[in-house]
Amino acid sequence: LALYKKYLGEHAAQLPASGLLFPLSLRTSPDASPVVRTILSVDENQQSMTFAGDIPQGSRVRLMKANFDRLIDGATHAAESCVQTIGRDSADLAVLISCVGRRLVLGQRIEEEVESVREVLGPSATLAGFYSYGEISPFTPSARCELHNQTMTITTFAER
Repeated sequence: LALYKKYLGEHAAQLPASGLLFPLSLRTSPDASPVVRTILSVDENQQSMTFAGDIPQGSRVRLMKANFDRLIDGATHAAESCVQTIGRDSADLAVLISCVGRRLVLGQRIEEEVESVREVLGPSATLAGFYSYGEISPFTPSARCELHNQTMTITTFAER
Protein backbone atom coordinates (compact mmCIF):
# COMPACT_ATOMS: atom_id res chain seq x y z
CA LEU A 1 0.00 0.00 0.00
CA ALA A 2 2.81 2.42 0.86
CA LEU A 3 4.49 1.86 -2.52
CA TYR A 4 1.19 2.34 -4.34
CA LYS A 5 0.55 5.58 -2.45
CA LYS A 6 4.04 6.81 -3.25
CA TYR A 7 3.36 6.53 -6.98
CA LEU A 8 -0.17 7.91 -6.80
CA GLY A 9 0.94 11.07 -4.99
CA GLU A 10 -2.02 13.41 -4.44
CA HIS A 11 -4.44 10.79 -5.85
CA ALA A 12 -3.63 8.45 -2.93
CA ALA A 13 -5.92 10.41 -0.61
CA GLN A 14 -8.94 9.28 -2.64
CA LEU A 15 -8.17 5.54 -2.51
CA PRO A 16 -9.82 3.16 -3.21
CA ALA A 17 -11.98 5.27 -5.59
CA SER A 18 -8.96 6.78 -7.35
CA GLY A 19 -7.69 3.24 -7.90
CA LEU A 20 -10.00 3.05 -10.93
CA LEU A 21 -7.62 5.46 -12.63
CA PHE A 22 -4.56 3.42 -11.60
CA PRO A 23 -5.18 -0.31 -12.05
CA LEU A 24 -2.45 -2.93 -12.27
CA SER A 25 -1.36 -4.76 -15.41
CA LEU A 26 -0.58 -8.33 -14.38
CA ARG A 27 1.49 -11.01 -16.14
CA THR A 28 1.86 -14.44 -14.58
CA SER A 29 4.84 -15.19 -16.86
CA PRO A 30 6.93 -13.15 -19.30
CA ASP A 31 5.10 -14.59 -22.32
CA ALA A 32 1.59 -14.38 -20.82
CA SER A 33 -0.91 -11.81 -22.04
CA PRO A 34 -1.52 -9.12 -19.43
CA VAL A 35 -4.76 -8.86 -17.48
CA VAL A 36 -5.95 -5.82 -15.55
CA ARG A 37 -6.65 -5.83 -11.83
CA THR A 38 -8.67 -3.08 -10.15
CA ILE A 39 -8.48 -2.05 -6.49
CA LEU A 40 -11.61 -2.93 -4.55
CA SER A 41 -10.61 -1.85 -1.05
CA VAL A 42 -7.78 -0.54 1.09
CA ASP A 43 -7.01 -1.60 4.67
CA GLU A 44 -4.93 1.11 6.32
CA ASN A 45 -4.41 -0.96 9.50
CA GLN A 46 -3.01 -3.95 7.61
CA GLN A 47 -1.38 -1.72 4.97
CA SER A 48 -2.94 -3.90 2.28
CA MET A 49 -5.17 -3.67 -0.76
CA THR A 50 -7.79 -6.04 -2.13
CA PHE A 51 -7.99 -6.40 -5.89
CA ALA A 52 -10.76 -7.73 -8.14
CA GLY A 53 -9.17 -11.05 -9.09
CA ASP A 54 -6.15 -13.07 -8.13
CA ILE A 55 -2.59 -11.80 -8.21
CA PRO A 56 -0.52 -14.98 -7.94
CA GLN A 57 2.74 -14.78 -6.04
CA GLY A 58 5.65 -14.17 -8.40
CA SER A 59 3.52 -12.31 -10.94
CA ARG A 60 4.88 -9.22 -12.62
CA VAL A 61 2.71 -6.17 -12.18
CA ARG A 62 2.88 -2.72 -13.67
CA LEU A 63 1.02 0.35 -12.51
CA MET A 64 -1.24 1.71 -15.22
CA LYS A 65 -2.84 5.13 -15.66
CA ALA A 66 -6.26 5.37 -17.29
CA ASN A 67 -6.25 6.99 -20.71
CA PHE A 68 -9.68 7.82 -22.13
CA ASP A 69 -8.71 7.50 -25.79
CA ARG A 70 -6.95 4.18 -25.24
CA LEU A 71 -9.99 2.78 -23.41
CA ILE A 72 -12.16 3.62 -26.42
CA ASP A 73 -9.49 2.27 -28.79
CA GLY A 74 -9.57 -0.98 -26.80
CA ALA A 75 -13.29 -1.37 -27.52
CA THR A 76 -12.61 -0.72 -31.21
CA HIS A 77 -9.85 -3.34 -31.23
CA ALA A 78 -12.15 -5.88 -29.54
CA ALA A 79 -14.78 -5.32 -32.25
CA GLU A 80 -12.17 -5.63 -35.02
CA SER A 81 -10.99 -8.90 -33.51
CA CYS A 82 -14.57 -10.21 -33.58
CA VAL A 83 -14.98 -9.28 -37.24
CA GLN A 84 -11.76 -11.13 -38.11
CA THR A 85 -12.88 -14.18 -36.14
CA ILE A 86 -16.30 -14.49 -37.79
CA GLY A 87 -14.83 -13.81 -41.23
CA ARG A 88 -17.53 -11.34 -42.23
CA ASP A 89 -17.83 -7.58 -42.44
CA SER A 90 -20.41 -7.52 -39.68
CA ALA A 91 -22.18 -9.63 -37.09
CA ASP A 92 -25.91 -10.18 -36.77
CA LEU A 93 -25.81 -9.81 -32.99
CA ALA A 94 -23.15 -8.59 -30.58
CA VAL A 95 -23.29 -8.85 -26.79
CA LEU A 96 -21.09 -6.18 -25.21
CA ILE A 97 -20.00 -6.62 -21.61
CA SER A 98 -18.10 -3.65 -20.28
CA CYS A 99 -16.66 -3.18 -16.82
CA VAL A 100 -18.53 -0.79 -14.57
CA GLY A 101 -15.10 0.68 -13.80
CA ARG A 102 -14.76 1.79 -17.42
CA ARG A 103 -18.13 3.51 -17.12
CA LEU A 104 -16.98 5.38 -14.03
CA VAL A 105 -13.65 6.36 -15.62
CA LEU A 106 -15.09 7.42 -19.00
CA GLY A 107 -18.04 9.31 -17.53
CA GLN A 108 -19.82 11.25 -20.30
CA ARG A 109 -17.53 9.70 -22.90
CA ILE A 110 -18.95 6.21 -22.27
CA GLU A 111 -21.20 6.52 -25.36
CA GLU A 112 -18.07 6.76 -27.52
CA GLU A 113 -17.17 3.22 -26.48
CA VAL A 114 -20.40 1.78 -27.90
CA GLU A 115 -20.24 4.07 -30.94
CA SER A 116 -16.75 2.78 -31.77
CA VAL A 117 -18.03 -0.81 -31.69
CA ARG A 118 -21.02 0.17 -33.84
CA GLU A 119 -18.70 1.69 -36.46
CA VAL A 120 -16.75 -1.56 -36.74
CA LEU A 121 -19.66 -4.02 -36.62
CA GLY A 122 -21.87 -1.98 -38.92
CA PRO A 123 -25.38 -0.54 -38.68
CA SER A 124 -27.15 -3.86 -39.28
CA ALA A 125 -25.70 -5.56 -36.19
CA THR A 126 -27.99 -5.67 -33.18
CA LEU A 127 -26.10 -4.60 -30.07
CA ALA A 128 -27.04 -5.63 -26.54
CA GLY A 129 -25.02 -5.47 -23.37
CA PHE A 130 -24.53 -4.56 -19.77
CA TYR A 131 -21.96 -3.44 -17.22
CA SER A 132 -20.28 -6.02 -15.02
CA TYR A 133 -17.85 -6.26 -12.13
CA GLY A 134 -15.49 -8.59 -13.99
CA GLU A 135 -15.38 -10.00 -17.48
CA ILE A 136 -14.53 -13.61 -18.32
CA SER A 137 -13.15 -14.08 -21.80
CA PRO A 138 -10.23 -15.59 -23.71
CA PHE A 139 -7.70 -13.37 -25.51
CA THR A 140 -8.09 -15.44 -28.67
CA PRO A 141 -10.77 -17.95 -29.71
CA SER A 142 -8.56 -20.94 -28.84
CA ALA A 143 -7.20 -19.60 -25.53
CA ARG A 144 -8.58 -20.39 -22.10
CA CYS A 145 -10.81 -17.87 -20.40
CA GLU A 146 -9.35 -15.35 -17.98
CA LEU A 147 -10.92 -12.95 -15.50
CA HIS A 148 -10.49 -9.36 -16.66
CA ASN A 149 -11.16 -6.00 -15.02
CA GLN A 150 -11.76 -2.69 -16.79
CA THR A 151 -12.20 -4.35 -20.17
CA MET A 152 -14.92 -4.68 -22.75
CA THR A 153 -15.65 -8.16 -24.02
CA ILE A 154 -17.71 -8.74 -27.13
CA THR A 155 -19.41 -11.95 -28.18
CA THR A 156 -20.68 -11.94 -31.76
CA PHE A 157 -23.20 -14.12 -33.51
CA ALA A 158 -23.55 -14.44 -37.27
CA GLU A 159 -25.66 -16.71 -39.44
CA ARG A 160 -23.74 -18.57 -42.13
